[in-house]
Amino acid sequence: MKKNISLKKITITLHIVIWSVILLLPYIVSSAANGYRIGSLPGLFFTISGVIHMAIFYIHALVLYPRLWNRRYWWLYFPAVFLLVFLSFPLKYAIMLHWFPDVIRDLAAYKFVFGPSVGIYIISLVYCRVTDMLRAERRQKEQQAEQLSSELKFLRSQVSPHFLFNVLTNLVSLARKKSDQLEPALLMLSDLMRYMLYDTGKKVLLSQEILYLNSYIALQKLRFGNEVAINVKMSTSEAAGNYTIEPMLLIPFVENAFKHGTGYTPHPAIDIQLVMKEDVLIFEVLNEYDNDPNASKDENSGIGLANVKTRLQLLYPERHQLQIRDEPPLFHITLTLKLT
Repeated sequence: MKKNISLKKITITLHIVIWSVILLLPYIVSSAANGYRIGSLPGLFFTISGVIHMAIFYIHALVLYPRLWNRRYWWLYFPAVFLLVFLSFPLKYAIMLHWFPDVIRDLAAYKFVFGPSVGIYIISLVYCRVTDMLRAERRQKEQQAEQLSSELKFLRSQVSPHFLFNVLTNLVSLARKKSDQLEPALLMLSDLMRYMLYDTGKKVLLSQEILYLNSYIALQKLRFGNEVAINVKMSTSEAAGNYTIEPMLLIPFVENAFKHGTGYTPHPAIDIQLVMKEDVLIFEVLNEYDNDPNASKDENSGIGLANVKTRLQLLYPERHQLQIRDEPPLFHITLTLKLT
């Protein structure tokens, strides 16, 4: 809204400046010695004609064009324009007759007296058409931005329940074991939910996302204990806290590893590595999985990965590279992401 108001003020100021220069042109480029003349036209007559031209321009641009062009009574546009331009001719002639009789006798000056009325109409028409195209382009960009915003909101809303579903499944496992780790796991879940509810409406600091990621991994360690070898390496510089990232962008890869990389081998292992090289984030997750087609699979499997792929395409179209290497029994993802 503020941007539109500012643009409107700039447009009005530009119009005032242009018309001021046109109306005062004889007094800018000429001198009193030759009577402030523009060619054979007296300066005062040039200025009065400029007022008439300004009326033609704005009556067409603000009344005739918006009310008749491409409207129900579009056919009225042409006689209205003809009448607008034609009426300026006798008006100019009357002004010359009463105040500038010398101009009437100069037949060579007539083309500079009456011709500009037609020229100003053409300029006004071009102005209106260009303005229409710019408005249509701006409206299209706004619609695309709204569509992108709506799609991102939907995708973010999809991540939260999917994440909670997987975490609650983990807590059920702890409850069945009657594990002492259930209470700290619930406290961790509370912190994770607080982050999801209050901090994920827009991009977050990379340091916040890493903290969230570590909390999720810690929750998984409470569940699996020594049953799963979880190797985590987070190497970030102090400047990493200055970069922002789409919230919950990395967690689906880790969720996928814990969901499919545990319980299938005698000694399951998950490797998670995050490295920052200047403004480029490199994130890797490696796990083993069961490639047996007869193995039971969750019908909702893959929602998280599909979601994150779409968000990457929307938010980082030319700033990311996602490599997924599915070489049974190994599943290895590498995300390279340029941050700002």
